Amino acid sequence: MRFSIAIPQFDYDRFDGDGLRDYLVRAEQLGFEGGWVLEQIIGDAPLLAPLELLAYCAACTQRLRLGVAVLVTSLHDPLQLASSVTAVDRLSHGRLDVGVGTGGGFRRFAAFGVEKDTYISYFTEGLQLMKAAWSDDPRVTFHGRFRDVDDVPIAPKPVQRPHPPIWFGGLAPKALARAVRLGDSFMGAGSSTTEAFAGAVTVVRRELDEQRKDPAHFTIGKRVYLMVDDDAARARERVLAGLRRIYGKMPGVDDVPVSGTPGDVARGLREVIDAGAEYLLLNPVGVDVPENREQMERLAAEVIPRLG
Repeated sequence: MRFSIAIPQFDYDRFDGDGLRDYLVRAEQLGFEGGWVLEQIIGDAPLLAPLELLAYCAACTQRLRLGVAVLVTSLHDPLQLASSVTAVDRLSHGRLDVGVGTGGGFRRFAAFGVEKDTYISYFTEGLQLMKAAWSDDPRVTFHGRFRDVDDVPIAPKPVQRPHPPIWFGGLAPKALARAVRLGDSFMGAGSSTTEAFAGAVTVVRRELDEQRKDPAHFTIGKRVYLMVDDDAARARERVLAGLRRIYGKMPGVDDVPVSGTPGDVARGLREVIDAGAEYLLLNPVGVDVPENREQMERLAAEVIPRLG
C-alpha cells in the first residue's frame, strides 16, 4: 500500500506559513509518498487555490510528490491551466500529480462562461489541448470546437514526460470509461462512500480489460476523510464538523468519513483497501495546521502500522 497525506488549505485570518512548512517537512520524515490538495473555486470554505499553494509547497519539500484532486478543468482556459501546471511541475523538479474532472452538471458553469450543455465536450477538448501544449513540439497547432490555435510557440515544457501523471475522478460509468481512456490513474472522491468506490473500481477494472490497458500501470486510489480520537463519539463529532467546513450541508456527506479510535480508523481504511484501493490519500479535516499535524502524527504512529 502507498500512503499520502492531505495538505492543509484553510486560510482564515493569516496564512500559517511556518506551520505549513513544518507540516510538509514532517510528512517527508514520516515517509508519506505525497501531499495533496483539492479545488473549490466557489464555496464558503476559505480554501487556498491549489496550484498556487502547491508552488509554495514545492519550495518547502525535497521528495514529497505534490498532487491536486481534482481540478475541474472544464472551468479553466486550457492553455492558461497547462502553463500553470507546467510551472508547478518545473518548480518541484517533476513531482506533480494532476487530478482532473468534469465537475458534474450541478456546477455553476455560467459563472465561468461555460455552457452547461457542452461542458463534457469542453473538458475533453481542453485536456487534448493541454496535452498538445505539454508535448515536445515547440509550436502548437490545434483546431477544435472551442479553441483555434495556429502555430503558436509554447515554452517551457513540464519536466515529466510526456506530461505530469493525470489522475481522473468521477463515479458515472461514462466518466470512468473516459478516465481509463485518457488518464493514468483513478482517485475516488473523498465525498464518495466506500461502497460507491467499490462499484467504481469494478467499472474501472472492466474498462481496463476492455480497453486493453495494463492494470499494473494504472493506479486506483481514494481520498478518505478521517479523524482519530481516543473517544470514538468525539471523533465522529470532529470529523463531521470538518466536513461541514468544506462542504457545508451537502447531502450524504455524513456517510463518507472514517473516524474513531486508531483501531476503528484502521478498520475503516482496511475496508477501502479491500474495495480495491492501492493508494490511500489520508485527509484529516482539522480546523487548522496544528490539528492536522496532530492527526498526521497519529496516523503514522498508530494507524498505518496496523495496515501492514
